[in-house]
Amino acid sequence: MKRVLVTGGAGFIGSHLVRALLDRGDEVSIVDNFDPFYPERLKRRGLAKGARLFESDIRDQEAMGRTFAQARPDVVVHLAALAGVRPSLQRPAAYMDVNVVGTAVLLEAARAAGVRRFLLGSSSSVYGAHAQSPFKESARIEAPESPYAASKVASEVLARTFHNLYGLEIAALRFFTVYGPRQRPDLAIHKFSRLMLAGKALPFYGDGSSRRDYTWVDDIVAGVLAAGDANLKWDILNLGGAHTTSLAELVALLEETLGKKAILDRQPAQPGDVPLTSADVTHSGEVLGYSPRTSIRDGLKKFAGWILGEGRDWV
Repeated sequence: MKRVLVTGGAGFIGSHLVRALLDRGDEVSIVDNFDPFYPERLKRRGLAKGARLFESDIRDQEAMGRTFAQARPDVVVHLAALAGVRPSLQRPAAYMDVNVVGTAVLLEAARAAGVRRFLLGSSSSVYGAHAQSPFKESARIEAPESPYAASKVASEVLARTFHNLYGLEIAALRFFTVYGPRQRPDLAIHKFSRLMLAGKALPFYGDGSSRRDYTWVDDIVAGVLAAGDANLKWDILNLGGAHTTSLAELVALLEETLGKKAILDRQPAQPGDVPLTSADVTHSGEVLGYSPRTSIRDGLKKFAGWILGEGRDWV
């Protein structure tokens, strides 16, 4: 049994992780400030019973000091962040403030509290537009395409510094386009599904050739759990589906899964978007035993079951 502190534990990935930690018998604490990026009531609906909630901002040094003193975590899983590539173009300073300053505050609190392991939620967006496919953790990440991506690069660099200076065991976990029940409403699979079921047009950016490595949330959670238990000191680990799907293919699969024809509102490609994300999971397989199990077709069937059932009124 471990004591685990999950920042952003009321969010999409965080809420799934918290439930998995509780199911295996860990003592779990959550830090979340219920940022209004999407409605607070949705996040509260996803909160797992049995976890201790600290309703605080990760940038608040005094609050984080109190939280760490009370939670006494063995492991920190840092998932709290301002998310999304496109919104970050409108609020670059806010993204750097929350994502980088917040990470610095948490790393300092972890160091002061003697925490053994710190898992940093990072992103495939750090690879930018020119990394060789499939993306390997050893690729240079010096040309992020958005403020969101830049904030994740900066957080990784900061985390490496804390490992070098203070000996924290740290893994930067690069997530690739996660989807599943309780997914953020602004993300493509959730947004497109809602619009298709309502008979409304989808914002369709570019020519449909952009490709993403969609990853079912349970596969991500399995990788995070393994990273909390693995023998590591410092590492960067891709957690992805290891298979790419084009935007056009995604829409076709959603039409098949939902039994609805998509109406496309064609728009130009958006600044900050990259043409491809593609995870090489060889290294995470070797270190964590990570192996994604859910294909995009099977995942979309599960997602459709949720949005047509429990998730019908999750708006």
